[in-house]
Amino acid sequence: MSSIDTHGLGKTAVLMGGSSAEREISLLSGNGVLAALRAKGVDAHAFDPATRELGDLRREGFARVFIALHGRHGEDGCVQGALELMGIPYTGSGVMASAICMDKTMSKRVFAAEGLPTPRWLWLGPDDQARERIRTVPDELGLPLIVKPPREGSSIGITKVAGYSDMAEAVTLATQYDPDVLCEEFIEGEEVTCPVLGIGPAAHALPVVRIVAPEGKYDYQNKYFTDDTAYLCPSGLPPDEEREIQRIVLAAYRALGCRGWGRADLMIRAADRRPFLLEMNTSPGMTGHSLVPKSARAVGISYEDLCVRLLAMATLDSDAGKASA
Repeated sequence: MSSIDTHGLGKTAVLMGGSSAEREISLLSGNGVLAALRAKGVDAHAFDPATRELGDLRREGFARVFIALHGRHGEDGCVQGALELMGIPYTGSGVMASAICMDKTMSKRVFAAEGLPTPRWLWLGPDDQARERIRTVPDELGLPLIVKPPREGSSIGITKVAGYSDMAEAVTLATQYDPDVLCEEFIEGEEVTCPVLGIGPAAHALPVVRIVAPEGKYDYQNKYFTDDTAYLCPSGLPPDEEREIQRIVLAAYRALGCRGWGRADLMIRAADRRPFLLEMNTSPGMTGHSLVPKSARAVGISYEDLCVRLLAMATLDSDAGKASA
């Protein structure tokens, strides 16, 4: 890719922090991005929507925004919509794709409609969570199974349910974060993730990262705050498996309407080596433990260059068709 004139990118706000349950991780991501952009000569400034009005972005003459927010109000189309109204280009997916990807149930409906593999699931709305109903879920999905809030990330509020007696507690935990509950078939096997960079036909999948967590427990603590989880890139998977994962992820990225960048999480079922899509993240982590930078490094893209490349792709929904990766 040709070099990017960083001075021509203009005054840039790095949105970080915010009000979601992932605020702490967002601050880690945002400060990493901020330092990287400044190191490359970008006029970049920290901006926390939890403490400042978004209208300040326009009043203070920001030319573009790097969204390093995770979770609600930052990754779900809300901030994207506000930036659309202000006419300030931003990184990552637009309003619709952000909203769909933030809701794992809606994402799975798209996967199913497109014939893309995803674990079987049940959605329990607020009026469908009676104890008698909850106890029937294992009959439909089998055990063990996963119970999660469909609009949270970073493994927040997730339970692996081993028996019928665990269901009620798992649903109660999930509803602390979301009135809806997503129950999902548990796929026994390896966890992998695969990033995508680019817009439209130029979008392409990066190398797959294989995740090996202590005792197979890739939870919030092991994601961000320990060095015990191994992230293998190159993945060590057979080349045909890696290519199939990249094909599925790119198809999902396009079907969901994503742009700029994203990262899909998948499970490879041990029994038959078949990959299953879990979700698409439209504002992936950019911390020291994060996986998009690791995958990008495997193809020669440094953390700093990755941040600049993402910023250069900042656009608006109305202009996305004109943008190129």
